[in-house]
Amino acid sequence: QVQLVESGGGLVQAGGSLRLSCAASGRTFSIYAIGWFRKAPGKEREGVSCIYSDGRTKYADSVKGRFTISRDIAKNTVYLQAKSLKPEDTAVYYCAADGSSWPDPCGDDMDYWGKGTQVSVSS
Repeated sequence: QVQLVESGGGLVQAGGSLRLSCAASGRTFSIYAIGWFRKAPGKEREGVSCIYSDGRTKYADSVKGRFTISRDIAKNTVYLQAKSLKPEDTAVYYCAADGSSWPDPCGDDMDYWGKGTQVSVSS
């Protein structure tokens, strides 16, 4: 079992920045990737970014160049540095982990989910 706890959300003005954190605990050795997803009211859940256990990363086109995913292995924590925030970035942001190497650990079949942290961007 893996537990994930997000933090760092808040209210910022357009153009501002936030750093979201995802702290993993439990059987973290079984994690192949950790990704960030977001859910805005009235919209489907969207994959934002993901980092594989080997450090490779991926980003949604909507955030590429603005968001950066990183990790602190010693702290079992993955971060999402979100800059140049836009109102359309407003959503509940969730981190999720995949405990399987196949299919793609950064796909949409994540096994463990946090409870989310709210990001609100005002115009």
